[in-house]
Amino acid sequence: MVATVETQNEVVRRSERVKSVDFHPSEPWVLLSLYSGSVCIWNYKSQAEEKSFKVADAPVRTSRFVPGKAWIVVGSDDKFLRVYDYGTGEKIKEFQAHEDYIRCLAIHPKLPYVVSVSDDKLMKVWDWEKDWDCVRVFEGHSHYVMGASFNPLQESSFASASLDGTIRIWDLDSSSPKFTLEAHQKGLNCVHYLARGNGTLCLISGSDDFTVKVWDYETKSCVQTLEGHSHNVTTICVHPEMPIVVTGSEDGTARVWDATNFTLLNTFDFSLGRIWGIGCIAGSKSVALACDEGATVAGMCHQL
Repeated sequence: MVATVETQNEVVRRSERVKSVDFHPSEPWVLLSLYSGSVCIWNYKSQAEEKSFKVADAPVRTSRFVPGKAWIVVGSDDKFLRVYDYGTGEKIKEFQAHEDYIRCLAIHPKLPYVVSVSDDKLMKVWDWEKDWDCVRVFEGHSHYVMGASFNPLQESSFASASLDGTIRIWDLDSSSPKFTLEAHQKGLNCVHYLARGNGTLCLISGSDDFTVKVWDYETKSCVQTLEGHSHNVTTICVHPEMPIVVTGSEDGTARVWDATNFTLLNTFDFSLGRIWGIGCIAGSKSVALACDEGATVAGMCHQL
């Protein structure tokens, strides 16, 4: 029997361009980063806006909920990181973090760390328990750093993806990369870890060469190339519970792949333009997408 994935209970919030999405860990909220320079918290069940923050007169490309805190952390093209208390609306912290656009933020699952990556080719680790002190700077990429992802099996390790065409693996205690993968024919926009049921660990990368590649972490080899997108692959989401990987592209489609054998399960076009970000969360079958013309949250029904 062939597995398939269908969508259900789709809700749409039309707006200006949305660059990233992030689910709240317990509330029915999605955090939207807007190219217009704002962020908003959208209740996808009531379809109402809970909170909105005007951040900067520059695009916001990335924002994340901080687990265990009533905070959001926001990175924007004005090079600043800002931290807000979404309960009170107070701005807790504001500082210049980089010398160029901030592309992505990754939150450590256990430690009080946020990794920021930038067009200045650097990655920085910020410790919110030390008043957002920068505790380490990582350099080595030769072009913009577009994405970062923490290793789910090794607390001290993370991966970065760059327009220089490489993935680099880093340890939080060292400024030198553990290893580098010459990953794609063109620049990379995203990288994500996939811990498989058989105990193996993979990296999944998306590129301007229109492909998605799957890498065996131990052998450092490409084990599969996923083709089908007709434009740059901008974002990847590995669902923490469902056996699916969702990829998004500037071709306007989201493709859902089987996380076991990487066969294509379905392709969706939500008619919201280019897709810039995808989010999912444990305990929910919903997937959120950030697009040119707004955001959508859709339930993913996995059928065998």
